Amino acid sequence: MSVTGRQEGTLPGGAGPQRDVPPSEDGSSTEVPPLDVVVVTGLSGAGKNSAGRVLEDLGFFVVDNLPPALLQPMVELGARGDVRRFAAVVDVRSRAFSTDLQESIRQLAGAGHRPRVVYVHARNEVLIRRYESVRREHPLQGSGRLIDGIDAERELLTGIAGEADLWVDTSDLNVHQLRATLEAAFVEHDDATPPVVATVLSFGFKYGLPLDADLVVDARFLPNPHWVPELRAMTGRDSEVRDYVLGQAGAGEFLDRYTEVLRLLVPGYRREGKRYLTLAVGCTGGKHRSVAIAEEFARRLTADGVPATARHRDLGRE
Repeated sequence: MSVTGRQEGTLPGGAGPQRDVPPSEDGSSTEVPPLDVVVVTGLSGAGKNSAGRVLEDLGFFVVDNLPPALLQPMVELGARGDVRRFAAVVDVRSRAFSTDLQESIRQLAGAGHRPRVVYVHARNEVLIRRYESVRREHPLQGSGRLIDGIDAERELLTGIAGEADLWVDTSDLNVHQLRATLEAAFVEHDDATPPVVATVLSFGFKYGLPLDADLVVDARFLPNPHWVPELRAMTGRDSEVRDYVLGQAGAGEFLDRYTEVLRLLVPGYRREGKRYLTLAVGCTGGKHRSVAIAEEFARRLTADGVPATARHRDLGRE
């Protein structure tokens, strides 16, 4: 287990610089102020440690490879010092994992803290490529194949993955995009109720649904530019394809009506404390229709005051 942090006086009696904490007047108070707690977990090789470094840069006190049983004691130690934002990277290196972690998170919430779970994952082929590039074994591989370890870990993480507040698929993210994703979720704002930040993600249905999508819309009801010879080699980012897609019968009405749905949903998400929204827009290959529609949704959301970025998962795969 390793501990990192940039705040002096972080953990009295623990690792890192220390500072005296004034005792209560009667010397008997054990009340612990609530903390913002982020638990980073997910698949080995998906980028959990990178996510931890980003959170450290955002002002969190970060503990790496923390056993689930030590999560609540570490949070309480930090709260008695001057830590107000605590993050822990927890994964299968801790062995006693899964249900123990879920129970630890429930205990934190019951104690008045504000725990959120970030689940970091990636596609199997990406994880295999990353492991092969560093020539390391998967922690659950044992005497089997690399893919056996990855599959075993996915199964082990099923429970906590289902309870995660934020899914981050790093398959197609570079470190700068990962940073932007976490900053959108965890940068503190002066407002009592922080804004919702949106990612509009285009994708191709033939490559599978994005696992981190909150909402999924299907653009395959529109004619496919793939069958227009002069548009086939272009993408939804090209003006010719954009004009073709958005000019089709039903495209404008679809955008207008779904924009109204988003205008209804976003304030509700904000009231419930949801700070990030991923809207996935799919077509067959993720090259033409979904890209043009995603760009337009991002433009409309931004115009409505919702910071939105268009990303294109499968662009260039064909």
